[in-house]
Amino acid sequence: MSLILIVEDEPRLAAFMEKGLQKQGFKTLVASDGEQALSITQTENFDLLLLDLGLPVMDGWSVLQQLRSQGNRIPVIVVSAVDEKELRTKGKQYNVTEYITKPFRFQDLLRQVYQYLPKS
Repeated sequence: MSLILIVEDEPRLAAFMEKGLQKQGFKTLVASDGEQALSITQTENFDLLLLDLGLPVMDGWSVLQQLRSQGNRIPVIVVSAVDEKELRTKGKQYNVTEYITKPFRFQDLLRQVYQYLPKS
């Protein structure tokens, strides 16, 4: 079963993504800030990371920077309100796998998840 870490500080959006992914057979964990996300990645092996950039405590770019500097090559889908074109340049530096812009339809997110993970 694929394990997905959802890093999102908006509780309703995190719950929406978590519920939908679990209905599709994925196992999920949620982190509400960047520091918590990094801590969780030290104890669990995730198959995919859904990462908001505008996080409290430590932003998404800092999370990515630390993960990559530790050699972690987990696929990352950035889920952000920032325009995708702005993200692509900086995202290449941190090997971002894909982007989805808020607001989004769950089916669009799910389509991207399936590109990188098989349904469990």
